[in-house]
Amino acid sequence: MGHEVWFAFALTLFAGLSTSIGGAVGVLGRAESTRALSLGLGFSAGVMIYVSLVEILPEGQEQLVSAAGERLGTWYAIAAFFAGTAAIAVIDRMVPAAINPHEPGSLQDQRRRRALVHTGVLTAIALAIHNFPEGFATFIAGLQEPGIAVAVAIAIAVHNIPEGLAVAVPIHQATGSRRRAFWLATASGLAEPAGAVIGYALLSPWLSPALLGVVFAGIAGVMVFISIDELLPAAREYGEHHTSVYGFVAGMAVMAISLALFSTG
Repeated sequence: MGHEVWFAFALTLFAGLSTSIGGAVGVLGRAESTRALSLGLGFSAGVMIYVSLVEILPEGQEQLVSAAGERLGTWYAIAAFFAGTAAIAVIDRMVPAAINPHEPGSLQDQRRRRALVHTGVLTAIALAIHNFPEGFATFIAGLQEPGIAVAVAIAIAVHNIPEGLAVAVPIHQATGSRRRAFWLATASGLAEPAGAVIGYALLSPWLSPALLGVVFAGIAGVMVFISIDELLPAAREYGEHHTSVYGFVAGMAVMAISLALFSTG
């Protein structure tokens, strides 16, 4: 164990902490910039939807097909995807609007701020769920195939940057606190090394293609739901419809290009 374990953990920590980069980007702008808010939320939604449908769900389906055959594996992937959307919908109902602003403002302003904090907190929870098994997967790759694991960790780090942005932008906009937004974005990424340690300790005896397939397909459902239910409506709420659409398309384009570059070496 020794060096291999530390190497695998370092890769996982690197990938997870890249949410801090997105968090930093998300708090650099002025909190009052609704244009930046619409662009950032739209961009994050584009990233999450594209990577979910083009990479994560197909990976889950591939794992399930290898375990259960073409027909059953495909149906299991579909079921896991929608189970993921159902699970995050339940979480959505359980997460409170976590802030009641102390500064004076209209009732509408307070409702908007509460909605934005709700969006940021829910996104952080969803991304933590997403990052937990990702961290486990990166850690296992680091133990078994170090060369491949480096490419995996870099690809995940690229994914995590806009994910940190998705958390930080609404929190910064709602509270004006750069520190709170940055650290919440960072915390969502720390689920990755936590997933490495806890997953390896508890789940490795039961690890199988079927289990990995269910997890990946469920993660895809979680991320698509968050994007459609939270990020895109919040982006349009601030009257920047076209800006949010431009951000959405740009997010998909950036993620498509990054995936193509990594897949072609």
